[in-house]
Amino acid sequence: MPGRLIGIARKDRPLGPMETLDHVMVGLDTGVHGDHRGALRPGKSNRRQITIMAAEDWTAALAELGQPVSWEQRRANLLSEGIVLPREEGARLRIGAVLIEITGECDPCRRMDGVADGLRIALTPEWRGGRIARVIEGGEIALGDVIEVES
Repeated sequence: MPGRLIGIARKDRPLGPMETLDHVMVGLDTGVHGDHRGALRPGKSNRRQITIMAAEDWTAALAELGQPVSWEQRRANLLSEGIVLPREEGARLRIGAVLIEITGECDPCRRMDGVADGLRIALTPEWRGGRIARVIEGGEIALGDVIEVES
């Protein structure tokens, strides 16, 4: 069942503030344009060009936490809704014109407890913290774009 893209965010430097967007270009060698994590660096893997998290997982984590926190504080690039994101490495997601490949789980780091005490633990089960991915086909994405798992 397809879902949709309901959030786009990026940060231009490590620990930098998150900027939310309505649309953005995604490139093979840049990831989300303007996001410091997406750019390919010599000798480095491109396993973590993009991070994507499901709104349903975020809601479950916040219910456990017992307090509201805006999704971009998770520091993920993309927020999906209405689709079960795959947990298998190699699974592919089509988001509008863009194709990404899941390369692993986006483990929540201790920085999450700086956002809200207990957030790291609340994001840990069932891949709630999201997925990391690499770009297979670039293009522009926008809020409302359809997200589908490709076979």
